[in-house]
Amino acid sequence: MRMTVIGTGYVGVVHAACMADIGHEVLGLDIDAERIAALSDARPPIYEPGLRDLLARTVASGRLRFTTDLVEAAAFAETHFVCVGTPQQHDSCAADLRYVDAVVDGLAPRVRPGSLIVGKSTVPVGTTARLVRRLHRIAPDVEIAWNPEFLREGFAVQDTMRPERLVVGVASHRAEAVLREIYAPMVHAGVPFFSTDPATAELVKVAANSFLATKISFINAMAEVCDAAGADVVTLAEAIGEDSRIGHRFLQPGLGFGGSCFPKDIRAFAARAEELGVGEAVAFLHQVDEINTRQRRRTVALARRLIGGSFAGHNVAVLGAAFKPDSDDVRDSPALAVAAAIRSEGARVRVHDPEALDNARAAFPELQFALDVSKACEQADLVLHLTAWPEYGDIDPTELARVVSRPAMLDARDTLDAAAWRSAGWTLHALGRPQPAMASRRNSCVSS
Repeated sequence: MRMTVIGTGYVGVVHAACMADIGHEVLGLDIDAERIAALSDARPPIYEPGLRDLLARTVASGRLRFTTDLVEAAAFAETHFVCVGTPQQHDSCAADLRYVDAVVDGLAPRVRPGSLIVGKSTVPVGTTARLVRRLHRIAPDVEIAWNPEFLREGFAVQDTMRPERLVVGVASHRAEAVLREIYAPMVHAGVPFFSTDPATAELVKVAANSFLATKISFINAMAEVCDAAGADVVTLAEAIGEDSRIGHRFLQPGLGFGGSCFPKDIRAFAARAEELGVGEAVAFLHQVDEINTRQRRRTVALARRLIGGSFAGHNVAVLGAAFKPDSDDVRDSPALAVAAAIRSEGARVRVHDPEALDNARAAFPELQFALDVSKACEQADLVLHLTAWPEYGDIDPTELARVVSRPAMLDARDTLDAAAWRSAGWTLHALGRPQPAMASRRNSCVSS
């Protein structure tokens, strides 16, 4: 089939390349001419494992092209995927839908009769119905469906090619048939296909993100309780995760969530619920958001205590800038929020990240950055592990101890081998975890 993908950011470029890879003919559209030129040369705008090779393959095949011309895109196909951003509004928690509206307004007078516009952007419930009314003033025979994405940064190609489920919100059997044909390889492979109304499809996405964010904030709240009680949040998480009703996924304590999805999606969901008159039903999401933000403050406070009560005049190394590993995305990055807060209190902060340094430097030019871990940690009085890149788990703590001023580590992601670091002479702390002497007393009681 022929299709366009409008918006070539994180969701759009992955969707376009994957659809071309399964055999469709795809035209990607964006208003950013430099981005389109790079994509036409098979250079992706983001770091995402597997994407560069996939883009090179599909562009070379001729099944994937890019343009800045909306007229060309409207004439190219009868199916148009909308993958533009829906950021948080500057003056409220609600989603900013101006880019989605602009795509529909731009397509309306240009699309072929009988075309199907398919939204993939994350939007508040009721958006499709509003857009249909807007569209039908000009193009009454064009349909809008909603097909939310469920991509994890770092696994986006895998999640598109082998999704856990497909959800389509449609108003006709014809629209459902088109989407079933587009996703035929996945459907034939047994991927669950949910065909529902657009409002339910819109809600599935924000409900999923809200639930996952709640699990993360729950275990981080337990970490705070464990710190107060001298208990171990990791053991707690492992134990409750054995309950099949709870499960282990998203029960990893640490610095909390960030990125372009969870923070703004839960805020927009709560704002939309208020508009619908059911704000109390999701009032807990405000607490989820606050717990997540508090983890950053708690990390800064613990770092301040470990360094002696004041950051002024001290060197602090930060391992990680991306909001999560296998990504160069620094939007609402907990790691950079902590780094900037520490720097504002007088520390000299040097940051390392395997992929996100360029984006981090653009977002926080006041911080210092290093291309290798040793340089970042040179003469550091404290090292903070803030993004759980696998590379950081491979660091030799004995070697690193030779370049720091003081071998002190705050593992805010709790993924380092604490015993190995302590054996190498490091003082290592983590949120919600007892210190070794306390752990030893607890373990001796269990063994007895």
